[in-house]
Amino acid sequence: MTTGSGAGARVNCVVDAEGRIVLELPVPAAATRPHLLLRLRPRNGEPVAARRVLALEAVADGPSRAVLEPLPALEEGRWDAFLLCDPDDDAPVRLRSGLRDLRALVDGHLRDRPSPVAVRIPYATKEGYLAVRTWLRPVHVEAGRIDVGDRSTTVTARLHGATLQDGAVVRLRMRGSSGPGRDVRPVPDGDRRGFAFTVDHADLAAGTPAEGGVWDVFVHPGADEPPVRVARLLDDVADRKASFVHPAARAASVALRAYYTLDNDLSVRVAAAS
Repeated sequence: MTTGSGAGARVNCVVDAEGRIVLELPVPAAATRPHLLLRLRPRNGEPVAARRVLALEAVADGPSRAVLEPLPALEEGRWDAFLLCDPDDDAPVRLRSGLRDLRALVDGHLRDRPSPVAVRIPYATKEGYLAVRTWLRPVHVEAGRIDVGDRSTTVTARLHGATLQDGAVVRLRMRGSSGPGRDVRPVPDGDRRGFAFTVDHADLAAGTPAEGGVWDVFVHPGADEPPVRVARLLDDVADRKASFVHPAARAASVALRAYYTLDNDLSVRVAAAS
């Protein structure tokens, strides 16, 4: 059992184009068999279950190094980083975030991804600790450009792990409601992976209750295909809700604004105009 050795250690990390994450940190001399622990943060009081333990290898004249390979993929969620002085350590030390080289992720949306689509983005928590944000989805729809006009909003997107088939539809669902959604036909590119769709502001406003609501955006790649959430995941931004703010549009007495949720999924909020 450790009692704080390694406390305050900072982890530098580099991500390459294949998704490999190289993590480097100084290891205290007392650590006999040091390892780096990634532990899935529990949701809603659930017990901690998933973890990934990586060996820390000594490097001549430099910090020790651990490598998180692309496979096997990590379960979707947020993984916190800890130092273990040996694999049986029952008091892991939380690691702080150092430099993060994420340049290989910036243009990640330009590369087509096979199914399942696995995404991993290292980031610093509000307290300054290192964590890795992960998504793991059989099929993914990556949101691209969002153009907000006076009467409609047009979104470009791209499918990863699937292609658009006959009967494909973009469906907006009112969150928390079992009522009918709003269907929009996608306009596909030549390879039937890229596409665009346009949402009419007045139509969406007419389907929203007087108290307002949120419409979540999905794509059905084919007539009998399950829905796929539209999101923005394939770059270096782990949390985009507060940093990507789109302009609001007016329709009658309401304002509509496209935004990204805490999970980086695309939604449209409709509320009374101020």
